[in-house]
Amino acid sequence: MNTTTAGIIFAASLAIALGLTYRPFGDYMARVYTSGHHLRAEKVIYRLVGVNPDADQRWSTYLRSVLAFSLVSVVFLYAFLRLQGHLLLNLGFAGMEQGQAFNTAASFVTNTNWQSYSGESTLGYLVQMSGLAVQNFTSAAVGIAVAIALVRGFSRNRTDQLGNFWVDLVRTVVRILLPISVIGAIILIAGGVVQNFHHVQTVATVAGGEQTVTGGPVASQEIIKEFGTNGGGFYNANSAHPFENPATWTNWLEIYLLLAIAFSLPRTFGKMVGDTRQGLAIVSVMVVLALTSMFLVHGFQMAHHGTVPASVGAATEGTETRFGVPNSATFAAATTLTSTGAVNSFHDSYTSLGGAVLLLNMMLGEIAPGGTGSGLYGMLIIAVLAVFVGGLMIGRTPEYLGKKIAAREVKFAALYILTTPTLVLGVTALAMALPGERANMLNSGAHGLSEVLYAATSAANNNGSAFAGITVNTNWWNTALGISMLLARFLPIVFVLGLAGSLAQQKPVPPSTGTLPTHRPLFVGLVAGVALIVVALTYFPAIALGPFAEGLH
Repeated sequence: MNTTTAGIIFAASLAIALGLTYRPFGDYMARVYTSGHHLRAEKVIYRLVGVNPDADQRWSTYLRSVLAFSLVSVVFLYAFLRLQGHLLLNLGFAGMEQGQAFNTAASFVTNTNWQSYSGESTLGYLVQMSGLAVQNFTSAAVGIAVAIALVRGFSRNRTDQLGNFWVDLVRTVVRILLPISVIGAIILIAGGVVQNFHHVQTVATVAGGEQTVTGGPVASQEIIKEFGTNGGGFYNANSAHPFENPATWTNWLEIYLLLAIAFSLPRTFGKMVGDTRQGLAIVSVMVVLALTSMFLVHGFQMAHHGTVPASVGAATEGTETRFGVPNSATFAAATTLTSTGAVNSFHDSYTSLGGAVLLLNMMLGEIAPGGTGSGLYGMLIIAVLAVFVGGLMIGRTPEYLGKKIAAREVKFAALYILTTPTLVLGVTALAMALPGERANMLNSGAHGLSEVLYAATSAANNNGSAFAGITVNTNWWNTALGISMLLARFLPIVFVLGLAGSLAQQKPVPPSTGTLPTHRPLFVGLVAGVALIVVALTYFPAIALGPFAEGLH
C-alpha cells in the first residue's frame, strides 16, 4: 500500500468514526445539561464552594462567574509557576521568570496552551500535573459552559435566566471530560504512551535531522491533553515524540479525540433547541470547511513544486517519518481547525501555501469544528450574521430559531467578529514596527512575516501551535501574547453571553412564509460563505504579503 492510499484510508476511517460518534455523544451531552439530577460527588463540590446548584443566573451573573473563576485560575497558576522552586517534585528547576509565568498562566487558563519554553527542561512534575493538567480540564469546561448558555438563549423564552455556570462547569468536568479522559488514558497506555516518574531520553526522527529529547513523565498532562482539544505538553517535540504518540493508530486516536467533542456539540445544540435538523445544518458547515481545509493541506504538501519534493513525491521536511506526510497533514489541519496547538510535525517547514491554509484555519475563528464549546458558539455567531444578511436580501426582519435578530443582537455579533482580527493584526503590526522584535526574527522577507502573523494568530485564536522561527521568549512577546490571549478569550465571551441574554428575553416569533429556512443546504452554503467572506475581507492583505507572496516567489 502506498503512502497516499494509506493517508486516504486514515482520513476516511477518521470521518466515519466521528460520524458514528455524532449522535450518541451529542445526545448524551444534551442529557448532561438538561438533567435536574445532581450526582453525589457534584453535591459535595457545590457545598465546598458554597453554590446553590438549583439557582439559575442572569447573563451578567453568569459572566461574572466565568470571569471570577478564570481570574482566580490565572492568579493561582501564576503563583504556582513562580514558586515552583519551593515545591515538591520540582526536579531542581527554579521558579519561572515573571513574564513567562504570566504568559503561561494566561495561555493555559484561556485554553491556548501556547508554550514559550521546553516543558521537560523548565517545569517539574507537580506543576505539570496539578497546575497545567488541571487547566486542560477546566479551561475546556469553561468554553463548553459558555456555549451551552448561548444554546439556552435560543431555547428559552421571556426569561433572563441562562442556567448556572458552576453547575455547567462541574458537570462538564465530572460527567464528560474526566470519564472519557480515563478511557482514553487506558487506551493510550496500552499503545505505549508512558505514564511514570522516571527520567527518560529518546530520539524523535524528523526528516531533515534527529532531535534528542530528554524529559520526564508523560503522566496526566500528556495523556489527557488531546481530549478536550488541548495542546501543550511535557515534551518539546509534542505529538511527534514517540513516548507521547508511539504509533500510527495512536496518532489516529489523538486526532479523533481532538475533534470528537466539537463535532458532537451541534447535535447537543439541536436537541436542546428541539430541532435536530438545526444541529445537522451547523455540523454540515463545519464538515464542509474542514474537508476543504484537509484537501488543500494534503494537496499543497503532496504536490508542491521544487526539486526535492518532486523527487520524493511530497514536501517531507519537518515531518515525523513514522507518520509520513498525509497523516501529518491531517493532524496539522485538525489541530488548527480546533483550538488545540498539539503538533506532530513542524508547521514552519510546511510549504508556503500549505502553511497558509493552517493560518486560514485559525483565522476562520476556529469554527470547523473549533475548540470545545468555543467552536459551537463561534459558528452560531456566524449563523446569526448569515441570517441577518439573508434577511436583508429578502427585505424582512431576520429571524433565527424563532428569535428576531435586531440591532442589539447584530451589535453583539459584530463585536465578537471584530475582536480577534483587531488583536491579531495589532500584535503583528507592533512586532513588525519595533526594531527589537524584528531582530528576533530568524527569517526575513515574506516567511518572516508569516512566522510573526502565525504567532499572533495562534495566540489570539487560543490555538497554541507555532510556526517557530522567531524568538518569542522575550518580555515583549510574553506580555503581548499573554494579553492577546486573555482579551481574545474573554471579550468574545462577554459578547456571546450578552447575545444569549438578549435572545432569552424575547418571545418566540412564529415562522411564516417569509421566514428563511435554517436547516436546508442553502443555509449551509450561506453560513459557509459568510465565514469565508469575513476572513477574506479581514485578513487578505496580511496573507498576501506573507505566505501567498512566498508561494508565488
